[in-house]
Amino acid sequence: MDKQLTLLCLFILFSSLSVGIAVAGETNPFTPKAFVIRYWDKEIRSGLPTPPFLLSKASPLNAVDAAAFAKLAAGNSLSTRLPDFCAAAKLLCFPEVGASLEKHDRDAKFALYRDKNFTNYGTGRPGGVDSFKNYSSSENIPVNDFRRYSRDSAGHKDSFSSYGPDGNLVEQSFHTYAAGATGGAGEFKQYTDVTNVPNLQFTSYSDNSNGRTQSFSSYSENSNSGDQSFSSYGKNGNGPTNDFTSYGTSSNTVGSGFSNYAETSNAANDTFKGYGVDMNDPTSTFTNYAAGGNGASETFSNYRDKANVGADSFTSYAKSSNAAKVGFNNYGKSFNQGTDTFTSYAKNSNGETKVGFTSYGVNNTFKEYAKNGVSFAKYTNVSTTLTASKTVSGSFVNKWVEPGKFFREKMMKQGTVMPMPDIRDKMPERSFLPRSILSKLPFATSKISELKQVFKASDNGSMEKMMRESLEECERAPSRGETKRCVGSLEDMIDFATSVLGRNVAVRTTQNVNGSKKNVMVGQVKGINGGKVTQSVSCHQSLFPYLLYYCHAVPKVRVYQADLLDPNTKSKINHGVAICHLDTSDWSPTHGAFLSLGSAPGRIEVCHWIFQNDMAWTIAD
Repeated sequence: MDKQLTLLCLFILFSSLSVGIAVAGETNPFTPKAFVIRYWDKEIRSGLPTPPFLLSKASPLNAVDAAAFAKLAAGNSLSTRLPDFCAAAKLLCFPEVGASLEKHDRDAKFALYRDKNFTNYGTGRPGGVDSFKNYSSSENIPVNDFRRYSRDSAGHKDSFSSYGPDGNLVEQSFHTYAAGATGGAGEFKQYTDVTNVPNLQFTSYSDNSNGRTQSFSSYSENSNSGDQSFSSYGKNGNGPTNDFTSYGTSSNTVGSGFSNYAETSNAANDTFKGYGVDMNDPTSTFTNYAAGGNGASETFSNYRDKANVGADSFTSYAKSSNAAKVGFNNYGKSFNQGTDTFTSYAKNSNGETKVGFTSYGVNNTFKEYAKNGVSFAKYTNVSTTLTASKTVSGSFVNKWVEPGKFFREKMMKQGTVMPMPDIRDKMPERSFLPRSILSKLPFATSKISELKQVFKASDNGSMEKMMRESLEECERAPSRGETKRCVGSLEDMIDFATSVLGRNVAVRTTQNVNGSKKNVMVGQVKGINGGKVTQSVSCHQSLFPYLLYYCHAVPKVRVYQADLLDPNTKSKINHGVAICHLDTSDWSPTHGAFLSLGSAPGRIEVCHWIFQNDMAWTIAD
């Protein structure tokens, strides 16, 4: 009788819970989303319901899948059902691309193509043209691998036009591409333009080729973060020509690595023109570039010109080469000075290795530089550095700082017309994990190998780099006065916000993306907490397989919400949330806010809008 009574009570309890949850839009009380609603009601004392924009980020898993995947995670076997897990939980995972043995012995035109593994493609092709147009356009995670492509071909041409543009986490690999080829050409035009976190690897590209030409025009322009890697490119080649034109222009924090490039080649001719121009914080590493070559000609023209800081390292460049000619023209004239390091440059070279520097920037270190047979011509040591305390305006600064991205607090008043930056979220769409699964997954740089196993990340691939960089930022020591935490579940975010602000809290974000990249008029303005100086918890997305937020307590701020109007019709188009940082003394002098507004750390306050899918927690009014 007692057992029957207990079962009846449990039935009544779960029935009442189910009704309550159904009112909130969730019919099953055991789903992760239903649990989040109950958790919010238990932990938040402001009386506000769970905001729809926040709830939309909760895990979409149903109750059965949540339990099943939690069990797999506990047994360290989630990888056995990774595709199912990623699809059901709405995660960011790489597609699995199988091997392809297609030979394609005829000319091919590839358009609207995606996720392909080219193995043994075009081997031994005599002449002909393969063209790639609109390849993997606007894909979230395009993965393409070119292995043994055009190997031992003769007079064959490959043309890549509009390859992988507008993508997220672009993973493209070229292995033994055109190795042993005679003549022919490979042309890359508008390659991975406007991409987010590209990972581009060229390994043994055109090795042992004879008289083949490779040209990169408009390569990885306007991209964000990511890496390009050229390893053993053109090695042992005879008369190879490589032309880099407009490489990485206007990109943000892109790293390029050239290792054993044109090594032991004969009469290599490499031209870098417009390389890294207008980039923000580029990093280029040249190791054993053209080492041991004969009669190599390397020309750097407009290299890293007008870039913001950046660092280049030349190690054993043209080392042990014979009669090499290296010219640096207009090299490294940064907006904010970067650094260049030359180690064992042209050391042990034979013949007269000519190295000419014209209009070269500052902060250069030369170690073990060849002293015999090397001539320095017109080394002007010119610096065009502009300090952050100077006010700079116009398109020059806007290469890195979009108009309206930062503004002064005086702009937050009714009637002000101001540019709105592009506040659209450009990261891939993902969802939080339920705490029942998240707590069973590794989360530390020391456990990166375990994470790679869970998400099947390749060594040094985009997924590994993405996870490592996010983990390192999460593990970084907080700055002075900062309290921080990375959260991968809504429960963890609620816990962190309430631990800093108490339970009487509210969370806000800008309502939509209307007005992006246009002028807007500020309508009615309301200061949170009566417009007084307050504390906020700001949460910003990080790139990770599941939705991960970097949340940190921001002291000494004022938070505003304002109607945003069309300047012409005065009609309301958006409701924005803005935060004004009153203490900027710990910010970097090269922070985009000072590039845009002028001044320097600690001298001015800086305001910005809360972008799509970012959020600000404050004490509830």
